[in-house]
Parts: sequence; C-alpha cells; structure tokens
Amino acid sequence: MKILFATSECYPFLKTGGLGDVAYALPKALSAMGEDCRVIMPNYGTIKKEYKDKMTHLFSTTLKVGWREQFLGVEYLKKDGIEYYFIDNMYYFDREAPYGYFDDGERFSFFSSAILEILTRIDFVPEIIHCNDWHTAVVPVLIRTKYKWEKQFANVKTILTIHNLRFQGVYPPSVLSDLLGLGTELLQDFGFEYFGNVNYMKGGVNFADMVTTVSPTYAEEIKTEFFGEGLHGLMQKVSYKLVGIINGIDYSINDPRKDKDIPVNYGLKNVEKKYEVKKALQEELGLEIRQDVPLIGIISRLTDQKGFDLIAHAMEELLKNDIQLVVLGTGERRYEDMFRYFSFKYPQKVSSNITFNGPLAQRIYAGTDMFLMPSLFEPCGLSQMMALRYGSVPIVRETGGLKDTVAPYNKYTGEGIGFTFTNYDSYDMMQAVHRALELYKDKEAWRGIVLAGMRTDYSWKSSAREYLDLYKRLST
Repeated sequence: MKILFATSECYPFLKTGGLGDVAYALPKALSAMGEDCRVIMPNYGTIKKEYKDKMTHLFSTTLKVGWREQFLGVEYLKKDGIEYYFIDNMYYFDREAPYGYFDDGERFSFFSSAILEILTRIDFVPEIIHCNDWHTAVVPVLIRTKYKWEKQFANVKTILTIHNLRFQGVYPPSVLSDLLGLGTELLQDFGFEYFGNVNYMKGGVNFADMVTTVSPTYAEEIKTEFFGEGLHGLMQKVSYKLVGIINGIDYSINDPRKDKDIPVNYGLKNVEKKYEVKKALQEELGLEIRQDVPLIGIISRLTDQKGFDLIAHAMEELLKNDIQLVVLGTGERRYEDMFRYFSFKYPQKVSSNITFNGPLAQRIYAGTDMFLMPSLFEPCGLSQMMALRYGSVPIVRETGGLKDTVAPYNKYTGEGIGFTFTNYDSYDMMQAVHRALELYKDKEAWRGIVLAGMRTDYSWKSSAREYLDLYKRLST
C-alpha cells in the first residue's frame, strides 16, 4: 500500500515535540509491515549537515502562492529503509526555528500546495495522504477543490491527525485567495469559517476522509467545550469519522538494556541495576547520593498545559517530604525561575536543568523512581510511556493519553502501573504523590509495580496495525 506521511517535522531531522517522534516511528513501523510509506517535510536550514550532505537533488521548479511565484526544490534521502522528500525553499524554511513567524500561514500554505504539486513528478501517487496538525491540514481541502480535476488524485484518500487541537492556524479571510488560490465560497461552516476568519484545522477536519487524534480519551474530550478549543461543535458533527489511536514509542531506540546514554544497562531480569543509574544521576546533578530517597523526575515543556501551576502551588509541601526532584525542560519564564529558585534553596534536593538535553533525558527516565505529569490536558503524551519503559513509576492526571496508558495502582489487588488523580487540583495531585511515597517504603510491592510497568507494550506495533486497518478501510 502506498502511503505519504505529510508532516512539518520528523526526527532525526527536526523535532520539537511528539509529532516529530510519530513522523519517524509510524512510517518505520508501517514499512516493517511491508507497506510503502514515505515521508515529506520542509527542508529546514537547521537540519544537520550530515543529513544535508546525503540528500539527492531531484528537481527544481516554481510554485504559485497567490500572486507570488516561489522557487520549489525537492531533495531526497533514504534512511533506515524509509524514503524522505524535503521541500526546499530558503526564504520560507532557512530560519532559526520551524514555527513562530508572522508568515507561518504563507510558509505552510506553500508547503501543502507543494506536496500535491510534486507527487506526479516524483512518480509516487499514494493511496493515502496522512496529514498532521494545521500545517498540512489544507491538503485535504486542496485535493478536493483546486486539484479535483487531476485524474491521478481521484482515488487518493486523506487522513488528518490532530496532535494538539490548541494550535489551529487561524488567519484573515484574504489567505483563501492570496495564499491558497481558493474562492470565498469556502468561508462557510462546511469549510474554513471561524468567527469571520480562516481556520486551517477546521478546513482539514471538514474535508478529510478520516480524522484521528492521538488517544481514544482525547477523541472524546475534544467534543466538549473545555477541551474543544472552540471546535467542539465541529468535533461532535464529525464524530462519525473521528477515531482515537494511541501513539507508541520506538522500543528499538528506547531500551534500557541497550541505551548508550545511560551508564548502566538493565532490564526485567536485573532491574536492581537501575539503582546504579540513580546513583550516577545524583552524582552528575549534585544531589545528595542516597539510594533510599525517592527520586522524582519531570521532563516537559514548562507551560500551564503541563500542570505546572499545580506544581507551583504545591512545591513547598512537596519538598517537605524526604524526596529529591530533578527537572528538565524550558518554557514560560515564571516556571523556569520557580525551579531555579527551589534548586538554589534546596541544592541537595532539587536539580533544575532549564535546557533541552536528549541524553540527560534518557538518564532521568532511567535513574528516577517516579515520574510526575499532572497535565491540564494531554492529547497523548510520550513521557509516561518512556518512564514505564525505564521503570520510573508515573504519577499522572487522568486526562487524554495519560488516562489511556496509566492504569491506577490498587493497593488491595496489586494491579496497576502508576498513581493517578482526576480533579485538576494541587491537593489531589499531592494525594497521588503521597500514595506513591507510601508504597515506595514497601520494597517488594514497589518492585512489583516497576516490573509491571516495564512489561507494558506501548511500542508502535499495535498502533501501526490500527492505522493500517484504517487505511485499508478507506481505500476499499
């Protein structure tokens, strides 16, 4: 089956969040099943030279973006058995960051149009175009309007995956003609219209043959006003084609038995070696070296979405306990400063690492006893799966993918793989933390919950099978 995965980012070329991981792992899993799945993304200037040097230039042409005529180049690279196409335009994509510019609407309108423009030129017309988030959400609209006269696209089906509904791509009505070459008749509820503006995500949801989100619970949550980000009515309307499929993680990369970024490797048969990683992490970060103290990890963007207002409210109470806390991430200045303050106040208990450091993240997953994720909302979340894989017991709020992946521990039956709370409340969060700390005192019970978490299978194998079944249903 021919599948094109259209994405604004993909590991290892560029990754800012979960989408980058999915764009790498899902095509890889589909390819392992014998499917012809290829990836297309922008050729960002920040892509490492080692990959740039291996790219092959296929061809150059021009593309009209409204009244503009812009250069369009196509680069090609085959890596790990996957074929990648890179849309090249230095004006749009040779910048310091992938997002956050005043002309993002124009940049990704160009990218979406380029995807359809080059398919016949690269001799690959897929049966499925799998689009992701608002950056490629106009592809389903374009293929059914502007490109509907192209006979080779007649049987192409489109899927749009929503990784985070908060980001929708909302622009003035002029972008329809000025950037996309479309008529104002699409500025209606069945098209792009959103309080008088154009909403790229809404257009994609309306025109895609199928819409997916990255967890079953999030698919239900976005039908409600609180989680729907203004589109809950639309999500209710398209519920007949809305499906939630949980993301996975790449177990070949994230494996404590083989991970080169951790000082000691371990697995189910010798999980006790995890304590050696903990000791090395404490030493690396300048924390008091104690094997008996519970070490709690946080790896996240430091934003309200991730529940840091709850943590801020409870920090003093949290640190009254005999624990240690290690934080890795960047985000809002108030949360960065908060963690800097507490690491200064409690240098033996708190390590704040306000940066992005992939190898350190792996050591935190492997070296911590518990992993805290009190998110306000979490479409899927990969960190809790990573924590489980490395034997760090998750403490999470029951929302989105966190609810779908972390079964709460039952002290009477011994079942469950983490500690959860429901209400978005710092008191409830601390109650979950206290339950975890209490169980930690029982070494045999704690070893049981650690091993249960490590045995869970959140690899891409089952999720990729669900996507493949979806593709086949659409194409028949």
